[in-house]
Amino acid sequence: MGRTNDSMLTEFVLVGLSEHPKLQTVFFVLVLCMYLMILLGNGVLISVIMYDSHLHTPMYFFLCNLSFLDICYTSSSVPLILDSFLTVRKMVSFSGCMVQMFLSFAMGATECVLLGMMALDRYVAICYPLRYPIIMRKGAYVPMAVGAWVAGIVDSVVQTSLTMQLPFCANNVINHFVCEILAILKLACADISINVISMAGSNLIVLVIPLLVISISYIFIVATILRIPSTEGKRKAFSTCSAHLTVVLIFYGTIFFMYAKPKSKSSIGTNNQDIIEALISLFYGVMTPMLNPLIYSLRNKDVKAAMKYMLGRKKISLMDYEY
Repeated sequence: MGRTNDSMLTEFVLVGLSEHPKLQTVFFVLVLCMYLMILLGNGVLISVIMYDSHLHTPMYFFLCNLSFLDICYTSSSVPLILDSFLTVRKMVSFSGCMVQMFLSFAMGATECVLLGMMALDRYVAICYPLRYPIIMRKGAYVPMAVGAWVAGIVDSVVQTSLTMQLPFCANNVINHFVCEILAILKLACADISINVISMAGSNLIVLVIPLLVISISYIFIVATILRIPSTEGKRKAFSTCSAHLTVVLIFYGTIFFMYAKPKSKSSIGTNNQDIIEALISLFYGVMTPMLNPLIYSLRNKDVKAAMKYMLGRKKISLMDYEY
């Protein structure tokens, strides 16, 4: 184990599934396929939204940000995860570990806030449809998206800087696939009360507050939909926000399990629990970004129509070229 002094490590060891070599091969193939689907699905969705001028609206602007965010989020961690499956004990430098942790935390926090912004957009669209173009003009929804990115980055800067100041004296083995902040905090050989308080504040800002915004928004949305007289009108109104609600349930369900439940101090005999938590972390880190484009494309007529139109145009262009 390398050191620069008695309290600073120069590298960490990622254990992952090293004690389960057969599972490593299975998960390598599985995660690689999921990552390729993430890049393809979100890349296609971004291309469709940018290509079709009919989709240049606040809702699809937020969706484009979400897809780009998912690509960045998975790209900051999945390559390291895949590499860890190929080696028994993956060595990561201290600085490299902190950079990867910063990027993953920033993207995750940004997605939480962005989902809250998307809920506000759906609230205005359903509850104030006539005033929607005025309220959600470009001067409003662009700063909302920028604010989500800034909030996530600032939150990650705070958490990462506090973690970097901790001493890591003896243990440098991380029972995880990546440099995940909760797994790293367990290795500190000093009081982490400030980190715990900071994480609690982070949970409040990027988890609880956006979730409250989402919950309150959907209370008003459901109340408005129930007042619509026709069944067809109710169905159309609900279809505009059902995809977002599905993504919220999947994303927050897994991330709350990881970050909102109390953590016990690591000790001998907790390796199985660490591996389970790592697998859950892998689920919300890879599964959710893979499902997002499927959920939004399969449940959205505008996106499906735009995709068919774009594919049709490319087919015609290819036929003209061959001719």
